[in-house]
Amino acid sequence: MSELLFKSFELTRNFFLKNVEALDEAAVDVKPEGFNNTIHWHVGHVLTVAEQFMFGFPKKTTYLPAQYMEFFATGTKPADWNGEVPSVKELTEQLKEQIKRIKKIPAESFNERLKSSFLGQETFGELANFAIFHEATHLGQIQAMKRVVEAGKTK
Repeated sequence: MSELLFKSFELTRNFFLKNVEALDEAAVDVKPEGFNNTIHWHVGHVLTVAEQFMFGFPKKTTYLPAQYMEFFATGTKPADWNGEVPSVKELTEQLKEQIKRIKKIPAESFNERLKSSFLGQETFGELANFAIFHEATHLGQIQAMKRVVEAGKTK
């Protein structure tokens, strides 16, 4: 099962990165009407949540600054950002490094039961699968936001 999870993670992450790297830099900090956040926030959110799910961030991993929770955790928004927010380019590099670390997780770890059920997920493997789903969902948001932002530029 872990081989399939790794392939799914890699496929989703590669599509995510391809879409983010193709964005016009001017579009990433626009909050289109009808959306709660910016593309910039979504990129940081995917990184931060994957780090939480896969590595126990912020308590069990130090690969990301703890401050990322203030910027990108669920319920945060760019309007509340204070301090030095990492650029989309920096977040993209961290996403690339993160997938390398994910691929090094021992296969047997995915069978481990979670201490408590999380969003219906009972094992670490199920949580990893949910992380893939989560990333794909945010990729869809980014694609929709890109279209709305670009449509607004042509008016």
